[in-house]
Amino acid sequence: MDNTNNTNNTNNPFHPSLAAALMKLDPEDGEQIMEYFKTHALLTREKALLQSSVREQKKLLVENAKLKKDIEQLRIQLQDKQRRRTAKALLSPVPPPSTCSPAPCTPVSQAPSPAGATAVSPSSSSSHDRRERQSRRRRGERKAHPDFLCLGAEPQLDVSRLDLRVGQIISVRHHPLAEMLSVQEVDVGENTPRMVVSKLGGKTHLEQGHLAVLLCNVKACKLKGVVSQARLLCCSNSDDLIELLAPPTGSTPGDRITFLNYPGEPDRELQSKQRVWELLQPDLQVDCRGVANYKGCGFEVKGKGLCRAPSLTNCIIR
Repeated sequence: MDNTNNTNNTNNPFHPSLAAALMKLDPEDGEQIMEYFKTHALLTREKALLQSSVREQKKLLVENAKLKKDIEQLRIQLQDKQRRRTAKALLSPVPPPSTCSPAPCTPVSQAPSPAGATAVSPSSSSSHDRRERQSRRRRGERKAHPDFLCLGAEPQLDVSRLDLRVGQIISVRHHPLAEMLSVQEVDVGENTPRMVVSKLGGKTHLEQGHLAVLLCNVKACKLKGVVSQARLLCCSNSDDLIELLAPPTGSTPGDRITFLNYPGEPDRELQSKQRVWELLQPDLQVDCRGVANYKGCGFEVKGKGLCRAPSLTNCIIR
């Protein structure tokens, strides 16, 4: 009985007395008016259900994005563990050689020579030489292990090792101890902005709110007493004409700059001994269309476009 009442309430959301009142007021069109009210009420209910399902779908999309991020972090941790395990296995000492079987090592008895000395059997001599050669070969392989490890563990030298991000200049001021230097406070999508010390203050126009491209995994260093935590990328065709690289429209602080032909995660911090930036910098250029690129592959913010020089073309990036 309850199920029948619920079905009737779903199909007819209005009280029966309302239908009766409409029929009294307008016997000809009362039924049509009542059907219109029913249809409108049902459409409103369906719209509310659809909106709730859309909200649930958005919530699921956000949760899926978080899960994907967690999975990617776990994958990187697993790869690091595998690399360490491989390095440990390569550096572990080689086990000692197994002793040869008794059959080939058994000396063949020879009659004593007239001088009374015993002669060495040919099989014993050949097995001894064979063991010596194997021992020398093992020593050579053991010495080669560290070189092989270095070659295998060293990451590939390409632009994917650079942590390039979009940043927004928050403030600009002169360096207190050096006239040629300026200090910028830049938002790169982290909890706190980074301090950047550069020589661009007197050569290019820096304004608050401007977006720029920054190299964020350089090692922090002090320049005249002020710690610089990143590097502003600019392009120039001479020492007097310098421009900051401009991210694509719609970019926000913290957006990663990637390269289609060079996937991979950037280094946590560039080691000064490896000179990664110095070796890659000659291949960072602005082409004839004004697009910043590495070996012909553009600086790209996914879904938003390419980084460009405001007006310069065919120049270097530094």
